[in-house]
Amino acid sequence: MNSAGPASSLPEPAPTANARAGVTAACGRPYWLSLPALLLFMLIVLVPLVMTVLLSFHDWGQYKGIEPVFILKNWREVIEDDYFHEVLARTLRIALSVTLLAALFGAPEAYILNRMRSPWRAICLLVVLGPLLISVVARTLGWALLFGGNSAVVNRLLMSAGLISDPVNFMFTETGVVVALTHVLMPYMVLSVWASLQRLDPQVENAAASLGASHARILLRIVLPQIVPGMLAGSILVFALAASAFATPAIIGGRRLKMASTLAYDEFLNTLNWPLGAVIAVLLLLALVLIVTVANRLVERRYAEVFR
Repeated sequence: MNSAGPASSLPEPAPTANARAGVTAACGRPYWLSLPALLLFMLIVLVPLVMTVLLSFHDWGQYKGIEPVFILKNWREVIEDDYFHEVLARTLRIALSVTLLAALFGAPEAYILNRMRSPWRAICLLVVLGPLLISVVARTLGWALLFGGNSAVVNRLLMSAGLISDPVNFMFTETGVVVALTHVLMPYMVLSVWASLQRLDPQVENAAASLGASHARILLRIVLPQIVPGMLAGSILVFALAASAFATPAIIGGRRLKMASTLAYDEFLNTLNWPLGAVIAVLLLLALVLIVTVANRLVERRYAEVFR
């Protein structure tokens, strides 16, 4: 018993070189395991982005095609031409309108779904999220069939009932693009607000009601502050998707109503002016990255406790 005491008080031996090498290898193993995914990401994302940026500085002519020279002509054309200013402003205006409408209708919809009981909650949630299982093109064509011209279903019904004398102007208008995009992107707002509502304890609302608070006051003072982070997170997502949307603006807006994505498509595939299309694509990407990053930092700074 006495011989064990001094032995236990001796200092532990220093780790050998092999032991230190094993610890270092174990710490670096996760990075090596993620290397294939990182290489794949660089191959399919970063390399095309770099090529697009380099392409925006090349020259183009109708007869000479693309010349690999470094010029700023395309950037000056986009910056100085009022036509491109109008297209970019329209893109921003439509994205903001879609975001506001999605927040205005998506937040109450998520709150109502959260207050429902089974099985109606599951049924209504399936109805709200079901459109995500359908192609965006199919959903947008549905709006075109409902409101597209004199032969559209809704226009024919309204005109036969005598409610309107002329068909509703839906196709090739900003209103049509906003309505169709709002319908397409509404589920993302509902999901974001739904996630925030899961943190809300129903007993808090019951306690406020027992103390005499009206339903409107409970919504404004208790529910709304709790779902604001979800609304802001959903707004960031909806804004980014609306500003970069292509299928819906191309079908509803057509060639008369250009957005940044459809304009870049036309420059690439119709006029074959790839450098000018690359400038538009790069500007749209930079604007979205800047807006989303700033908005995300503001949301995380203001509601840091919620996202922990």
